[in-house]
Amino acid sequence: MLASSFQNKLIEAGCDEAGRGCLAGPVYAAAVILPKKYKNSLLNDSKQLSEKKRNQLRIEIERDALAFGVGIVDNQKIDEINILKASFLAMHLAVEQLNTTPELLLIDGNRFTPYPSIPHKCIIKGDAKFLSIAAASVLAKTYRDEFLEKMHQEFPVYDWNKNKAYPTKKHRESIIKHGITPYHRKSYNLFPTQQKLDLEF
Repeated sequence: MLASSFQNKLIEAGCDEAGRGCLAGPVYAAAVILPKKYKNSLLNDSKQLSEKKRNQLRIEIERDALAFGVGIVDNQKIDEINILKASFLAMHLAVEQLNTTPELLLIDGNRFTPYPSIPHKCIIKGDAKFLSIAAASVLAKTYRDEFLEKMHQEFPVYDWNKNKAYPTKKHRESIIKHGITPYHRKSYNLFPTQQKLDLEF
């Protein structure tokens, strides 16, 4: 069972992102404030859950949360500022949407760009330790997957409905065969060996 809070005095918001390692599409982040002593035996790191369970939990999280927000940073911005900064920006955008101001941010991971006037605590593998971060991971993942379905309808040859834009063999082969789309992150290594040249002298 994941912990309901990091401490008991301050209003906490758990924050997590989805899509950092993908070759295409936006990075999504979510911020979630859960009630004190909240319990949900099914809630866990989104990567440990089936798609069906994630979608069910999204309904429960949005129903039960005191506040939640989702931030999105597109692939053009990712290419401009790099994926790490884009992930932090998406979290900032998610926090901005909260209709209750948190007094402490619980960040999944070991680094974060401080949000103005709100202290934060970085927690490695926090989505497997605290309910609010797990809830944020579920929202970020499900909202991103929803957008990936729309991307797939537009460009079905890349199998984004299955690989979620991660660098699978099929995805890379499709890039070689069909080229890149407006959704691809040009700052990433999109090709299997980034098209290494065999030069003989």
